[in-house]
Amino acid sequence: MGKSHLLCAIGSGLIDYGYGVHFTRTSDLVQKLQIGRREMRLPAEISRLDRFDLLILDDLSYVRRDQTETSVLFELVAVRYERKSLALTANQLFSGWDQVFPEPAITLAAVDRLVHHSTIFELNLESYRRRAAATASTTPQPRKKGLRNPRFTGRDN
Repeated sequence: MGKSHLLCAIGSGLIDYGYGVHFTRTSDLVQKLQIGRREMRLPAEISRLDRFDLLILDDLSYVRRDQTETSVLFELVAVRYERKSLALTANQLFSGWDQVFPEPAITLAAVDRLVHHSTIFELNLESYRRRAAATASTTPQPRKKGLRNPRFTGRDN
């Protein structure tokens, strides 16, 4: 189980208890928020996300270190701070977040808001995808009788 799987499981459990949860890749959400800013409706886009009790942002560290991207991301974090829950995955420790936010003051402010009242899970595990790929490449796949290609699932010709 990896970071994304863990947050999906937490989100799924919350949904079972009636909470609203939204899972998205951080880069996708940042693009939507940037469009909202260009079209002068950023506050409405952020407010639309308020209907969710938990907003899960996957792969925060893949957001480019660009002022326009990180400013909308910081605005979202600041608006949700102490009001609504936010969960995120990142491949970097907080000490490496200067690679995400271009200004040290913004980095400090974002980390400060995110860690306050937070539970932090640091997973020091091997990549789930890398392990699955390694297992698939070393485990012989049984051939199904009559099929030329073992990955073919349709009718045998």
